[in-house]
Amino acid sequence: MIARPEKEDYYLNIAQVVSRRSTCLKVLIGAIIVKEDQIIATGYVGAPRHTRSSLDHGFCLRRKLQIPSGTQYELCRSVHAEQNAIINAARAGVSLLGGDMYIFGEERESAKTVFAFPCFICKKMIINAGLNRIVVSQPEAERYRVFNVADWAREWLDQDILEDSVRYGRVE
Repeated sequence: MIARPEKEDYYLNIAQVVSRRSTCLKVLIGAIIVKEDQIIATGYVGAPRHTRSSLDHGFCLRRKLQIPSGTQYELCRSVHAEQNAIINAARAGVSLLGGDMYIFGEERESAKTVFAFPCFICKKMIINAGLNRIVVSQPEAERYRVFNVADWAREWLDQDILEDSVRYGRVE
């Protein structure tokens, strides 16, 4: 019998292919947004349109400035995959309300899968975009983890932003 991949694996595999376009020298991250079982937008980590990326320059500006990972994103040449997926949907005039986002990430050099959890900036954009679920890759035996966006908003309503139970750069 031929086994079909579950939807979460199917869409994460597509996000993995999208990640191959990333121009970050550290990680490859790809995101897709699915609504009513249709892919409506994709995005990968990359420099803004018509600008030079870290790949083009041949070095990472953040590494050159010795900026710790997970801080001062404004000094990065790249736009995050989640942001690019949301932006690409807006460029196409497509509503994201009720959609799901799938995010896949891996280290560029080792090809090891990473916990592709959104940073605070992306998390805020995802909440405001009206997405329902976020499915992220993780390096453990279970290939992915699912988060409900409404839970994030509720958590921030009850607590402060820095009291998140799960956050970028930290695996539980």
